[in-house]
Amino acid sequence: MKFEWRKQEKELYLPKAKPVELIVPKQKFYTISGKGDPNESKFGEETAALYAMSYGIRMMPKNDVTPEGYFEYTVYPLEGIWTLSDEAIADGREFNKADLVYKIMIRQPDFVTEELALANLEQVAKKKPNPNNQNVKFETIEDGKCVQMMHLGSYDDEVKTFEVMQRYCTEHQLSRRSLDHREIYLSDPRKVAPEKMKTVLRYFVE
Repeated sequence: MKFEWRKQEKELYLPKAKPVELIVPKQKFYTISGKGDPNESKFGEETAALYAMSYGIRMMPKNDVTPEGYFEYTVYPLEGIWTLSDEAIADGREFNKADLVYKIMIRQPDFVTEELALANLEQVAKKKPNPNNQNVKFETIEDGKCVQMMHLGSYDDEVKTFEVMQRYCTEHQLSRRSLDHREIYLSDPRKVAPEKMKTVLRYFVE
């Protein structure tokens, strides 16, 4: 049976439109780090590199390579950890997308080892040239204790959802471990109207 994260991992990926607490375990990712406005073309090229690497793993059996422990699965959604540059934080200046610092990523199944991930990087880079291929890394990341919530609507309206999450943290004596936050993109902005887009927003708390 095909593993589908939307069905088997609802707690992680399909929260309700109200804050919930959860513990997020260690997960494996292909990642790219960058900075600047995500509406610029380089962000799209970085995203394309991550998807190419992720589908490289997914399609291995069709290329006559079946990794140990492999199972049929749906490729995970794009995610990102976002914050502001140190300079913007120190200056306390008004929000500007040019000041954003990010690490975007796509989760990989547990059977993916570092050796397999790095070998796939080499293979895909040869088949699908992209200036960002050399910047893709394979990492294990543990979010730990979090508060998350489904945001419905445009990315530019996320501040409203963040305010709800912050009130929840205050009311439940939770503090954020950092100014970073995670976003999980469940909608394709090229195909879904802004007001109908779904994005999981996650704070790291203690």
